[in-house]
Amino acid sequence: MATPILARIPGVARAWLPRALHPGAWWWWALGLATAASRTGNPLLMALLVAAAALVVTRRRGDAPWALAFRMYLLLGAVVVATRVVFRVVLGGGQGEHVLLRLPEIPLPAWAAGIRLFGPVAVEQVLGGLYDGLRLATMLVCLGAANALANPKRLLRAVPGALYAVGTAVVVALSVAPQLVESVHRVRRARRLRGAGGRGMRLLRGVALPVLADALDRSLALAAAMDSRGYGRTAAVPAGQRALTGGLVLTGLVGVCAGTYGLLDATSPGYLGLPMLVTGLVAAVVGMLVAGRRVRRSRYRPDRWRLPELLVAACGVLTAGLTVLAVAVDPALLHPPVSPPTWPRLTPLAVAAVAVAVAPAWLTPPPPSPSPPGAPPRPPVPTGGPP
Repeated sequence: MATPILARIPGVARAWLPRALHPGAWWWWALGLATAASRTGNPLLMALLVAAAALVVTRRRGDAPWALAFRMYLLLGAVVVATRVVFRVVLGGGQGEHVLLRLPEIPLPAWAAGIRLFGPVAVEQVLGGLYDGLRLATMLVCLGAANALANPKRLLRAVPGALYAVGTAVVVALSVAPQLVESVHRVRRARRLRGAGGRGMRLLRGVALPVLADALDRSLALAAAMDSRGYGRTAAVPAGQRALTGGLVLTGLVGVCAGTYGLLDATSPGYLGLPMLVTGLVAAVVGMLVAGRRVRRSRYRPDRWRLPELLVAACGVLTAGLTVLAVAVDPALLHPPVSPPTWPRLTPLAVAAVAVAVAPAWLTPPPPSPSPPGAPPRPPVPTGGPP
């Protein structure tokens, strides 16, 4: 496997040893790609962003359960695109000059004026649905890439103490889909070993019940393990301090909402914009710092940000920045019109954004292998005990 050039520098090579990167770096990278996808309507650029995310996941994902869920996000993205196109066809796709086919139109009552079912299907409306669905699917695939690369349990270490309970719920929710995918694979593999067959509803009944039972067992084991490790336990805090903390956090959230509205509304007073937003952020941060004292946590081997993590996060930020700059320089190419239909093209800035997005496939250390080459496989870890 090729070694990054920076890994050959003395004192830096240790950062490129096989290891799992900080999950926050992968989320920064994925959010940058999702931001780039949200700023464009060019299908070529969105397809290249999906390909970049898929390549990085293929080269840098491990063998953990959450790493197996990326295919599910790809299928879900395809369903999103197909659904948007079907809705454009069903709810009247004839708003255009280039008609593909003419479907029989279903008459609707007078109170549904402005809505049409079926009728002529035009190229312009189909392309509009395709572009909108592809944008949403690209954002979904980018976030799925972060879910496949980042360890959701390690993400808890980076959550502030005030948001630890909420962060625990979010991390558990993020790990549900990967655990279900792993359960489905395990149940199907066991059925093949037993020679069980079946298709359609029969296969669904044979797989759904064991998967649900396995998910329930995992949930109970996770709850017992978290309770034994003291998750959610808080220190004794006076009532006055709790009231102060709640007031600061609530005031900060109200200030952030009011400041955001002031920035978006050009007719609002000047004090309702940036000053209110900064005041709300300061109050919220102070409230979270005070509330974090109630949670007593000890950290064993805390995750550190090294050079590869910084490079991955910078790639995400730079991808979003280059895309925004490309849209500002040439908006017509980054948002190709559907009427009249034109073949989408890319700009040099858009190509540079894709090149930066795929760079983590070579700028990061490889994931740790489950066992050294030539060594016998390790025995499976029992799933009934605490993780």
